[in-house]
Amino acid sequence: MSKAAKVVASLKVEDLTERQARAEHKRLADEIARHDTLYHDKDDPEISDAEYDQLRQRLKAVEARFPQLVDMFSPTQKVAPTPTTAFAKVRHGRPMLSLDNAFTEEELQGFLDRVRRGLERETDLKPDAEIALSCEAKIDGLSISLRYEDGVFIQGATRGDGTTGEDVTANLKTIKDIPQKLKGKGVPKAFDVRGEVYMERKAFMELNARQVAAGEKAYVNPRNTAAGSLRQLDPEITASRPLRFFAYAWGEAEPRTWKTHSEYLTLLKEWGFKTNPLTRLCRTADEVRAFYRKIGTERPSLPYDIDGVVYKVDRIDWQERLGFVSRAPRWAIAHKFPAEQARTRLRDIVIQVGRTGALTPVADLEPVNVGGVMVSRATLHNADEIERLDVRVGDMVIVQRAGDVIPQVLGFVPEERPKKTHKYEFPTHCPCPLKTKVASEEGGVVRRCSGGLECPFQQVERLRHFVSRNCFDIEGLGGTHIENFFNDGLLKVPGDIFRLPKKAAEISKREGWGDLSVRNLVAAIEARRTVALDRLINAIGIPLIGEATAKLLAQEYGDVGTWLDEMLKAAKERRKQPDAVKKEKAAAEVGTSYGRLCNIEQIGVTTADAMCAFFAEGHTVDIIRDLLKELMVQPVERRVVAADALLKDKIVVFTGELSSMTRDAAKARAEELGAKVTDSVSKKTSLVVVGENAGSKARKAAELGVQTMTEEEWVKLAGG
Repeated sequence: MSKAAKVVASLKVEDLTERQARAEHKRLADEIARHDTLYHDKDDPEISDAEYDQLRQRLKAVEARFPQLVDMFSPTQKVAPTPTTAFAKVRHGRPMLSLDNAFTEEELQGFLDRVRRGLERETDLKPDAEIALSCEAKIDGLSISLRYEDGVFIQGATRGDGTTGEDVTANLKTIKDIPQKLKGKGVPKAFDVRGEVYMERKAFMELNARQVAAGEKAYVNPRNTAAGSLRQLDPEITASRPLRFFAYAWGEAEPRTWKTHSEYLTLLKEWGFKTNPLTRLCRTADEVRAFYRKIGTERPSLPYDIDGVVYKVDRIDWQERLGFVSRAPRWAIAHKFPAEQARTRLRDIVIQVGRTGALTPVADLEPVNVGGVMVSRATLHNADEIERLDVRVGDMVIVQRAGDVIPQVLGFVPEERPKKTHKYEFPTHCPCPLKTKVASEEGGVVRRCSGGLECPFQQVERLRHFVSRNCFDIEGLGGTHIENFFNDGLLKVPGDIFRLPKKAAEISKREGWGDLSVRNLVAAIEARRTVALDRLINAIGIPLIGEATAKLLAQEYGDVGTWLDEMLKAAKERRKQPDAVKKEKAAAEVGTSYGRLCNIEQIGVTTADAMCAFFAEGHTVDIIRDLLKELMVQPVERRVVAADALLKDKIVVFTGELSSMTRDAAKARAEELGAKVTDSVSKKTSLVVVGENAGSKARKAAELGVQTMTEEEWVKLAGG
């Protein structure tokens, strides 16, 4: 997403102009369509259900304020993406529509009020009359339609786009919960049974254990695995997967004898189907809310995943009176749970040691589905966070995926705390074999192993960082390989990576390594013997130095020899300035190596001190020099700025949407004029160019009194 699009996406719908709304509508529609394809066709979603629901909610809000944007292609007018061509197509006799969602008590009450108003308008319902709702747990699986004629199962299909699905009959016949011939009385001569194919959590975990044992990739979650299993071209693969089925609705039915939804569920069980036992007939709003809370409490202990509760008007004649709107029935709604949170048991607290020696406590959890992902570990951040949360081994804890990505523990459930639990005591020594003391940073919350690069845990993490994508990017040498090679003595320092080709014969004898994989690894290593200076700086693992700062350092020093010499000089100068006053004075002395380092844009004293401490360790320098014997480091082509350049030594920031040029083109032109272009505004910033929909950077420039100019003024200054 472009920065301009991000700005629009951050605005409230009521603050959008029509032009912005049109762009936002297109972005949301495209994004939803892409995620629909990933979810329905490839069974490989990138985001959680909660994130997907948020996209749809925002799209509906945009269309509500700008109804002229609604057209037949909008996701709000469709149920799902067009089915793929891997299976024969099946046209549903009656469309398989999806449900609208309620996420809050207010939205649920809105649904109940709409149902009552609609029935009062369409029937002789009295204002105080009872409206019974059939309430059932919403299974997180794959929607399926089963066709029966004369009581015999003849065809099964996926939902597809709601009108046309995929014929997966052969695969459905392998699922034991789906009867091939119905029993009992009153079976319609021809009818469709609608329901959900799913996989229980225990079966999913066992399947994943078999995958890992076989050296295969573990599956992400039960829903995706069930969907992928059902859409196999080989029915024998589907038969090997532990799939289940719950029936809960109907499509075409000739003749239909049941008068209520709850009566239909009873008939389904008599005919041989399994229905969800978590179903209840509620007659008041209070009963509905109580049922929702009850299911939410039981959710973590259920054998399968659910993501909400579905409410349906029980009387079918009332359903028919209420009818449908767009893609959903007016008589039903899905009341979603907050998908990013779940409850589970804390089995243990383990300590992980990072590449800089920081000790991070991690919660070892009983596996639980959080936002569509099975979570068994979650961060506890640091010792202070454990103290604040007061979580203890054995607690029932609440887990959330921060930003729907990183699992974290929010707290514990007091009423479910076991007896005789003990407060967690943070270790005073590193869990590494050296058992070195743990030191607390002055004024900070981070606790670090004092063993430095002698700590084997840190060594492994530094090596993992070294081969990662933004560093040396050595394909085929993943984290597990790094750890195994390290433990077996094949790797100790980065230079050893480039000596692995000499050990190819030895590696090929290891489990999981064949001649082809070894040849590929050797080729990948040899391809990285020539490396850009900024990648080298980033890969070494200097504290506080990331990809962007590494590029600034490379541009400043130009070649690896100059950079290393200057770092060593700066470290030596820093040792001679022990107190804060002298340190600040030294930082101002641009003529010194330490002063030069401190005055690089976006470096500063804190980062410079971290670098100096790193290079003050003799074994660190030895490791770098050993590595350089194996490499060819490319020097940086440094910009030459004319003495009379218009923006020489100026620091320029661009913010907002530019209409006459791309952001990259604007930056390139500023650099041609001698400027340094950065992404953040500070007191050192000389100029901020403000485009349309500018955000916090423009506000900060105003607060700091930094000069700003419009895009038109910039174009004029830059020469058109």
